[in-house]
Amino acid sequence: MWRRKSNPYLKDERLADVIAAITALGTYKFYKLDFTGWATRISGPSKGALHWEQVFREHPEFFRFDHNEKKASLVWRRQFPRNFNVDDEPEIAPDHDAERTTESRVSRKPLKEAEVTALIGIAINLHERALEQKIAGYWWIPVATAGLAFVGALVGTILPKWL
Repeated sequence: MWRRKSNPYLKDERLADVIAAITALGTYKFYKLDFTGWATRISGPSKGALHWEQVFREHPEFFRFDHNEKKASLVWRRQFPRNFNVDDEPEIAPDHDAERTTESRVSRKPLKEAEVTALIGIAINLHERALEQKIAGYWWIPVATAGLAFVGALVGTILPKWL
């Protein structure tokens, strides 16, 4: 039997989790971490690595994984070059030594406040659309109520005449 896949935005506290993840992954000096690292940065001990891995996997519109599927990053940040020195914070000149980009202290630059705000706005819109779709899925309730009321009126009119 055909069954509609549930929308991940309709899960309890999901919008808050997506917003928290966007904020953390967008602004932290390193653009990707393993799930435990993100869990520590986003929620501390209250929600574990498995929770955040599930959030990242269920929202590919915002999050991607490295080739080993062990680290997550924000899609928007992956579009930037790896030229952000996390210690000094100035961007590395484009003509720098190519080996420098492989160092662990070089990342992609964090998102600006307006960019994080834009992503949060997208998440809110997707959440609202998911709610609208859920409500639209109940179109049959008023029709069924009207049909039952009609049947009740018919029975109420015909039954006394037969008794």
